[in-house]
Amino acid sequence: MFTFRDPKFYLFFTQNKVGKQAARDFLKRLKERTESRDTKVKFSVLKKQLKAIETWGHDAPADLSVFKHPVLVANGDNDRMVPTPNSYDLAKRFTNAESVIIYPNSGHGGIFQYHEEFLKKAIPFLTK
Repeated sequence: MFTFRDPKFYLFFTQNKVGKQAARDFLKRLKERTESRDTKVKFSVLKKQLKAIETWGHDAPADLSVFKHPVLVANGDNDRMVPTPNSYDLAKRFTNAESVIIYPNSGHGGIFQYHEEFLKKAIPFLTK
């Protein structure tokens, strides 16, 4: 907030040379969009989101075996928001998880950093 940088720069990307460049590239791509742009999130909303995440983090894991739809799990190998080992756990708890994709040298925004590679997996998955 006090750096005047978009929070996604810190939350979605690793803070090494590769991650910082990926963050700059992603934020530049976001600005290219001229229609249906996201509105800025108010600080009060962010606080409520963080409280909900904290509450959820203390809950017992949900029984995901009841879901019968195919599932594709994707994450970065250095996700500070959803630790990467949780992606493997998530895939195990979905009976129809088809694959787990872990992008190297990336955080929560792995699918933004590796957007072209992700689309090559996601489009066929979604069009089955």
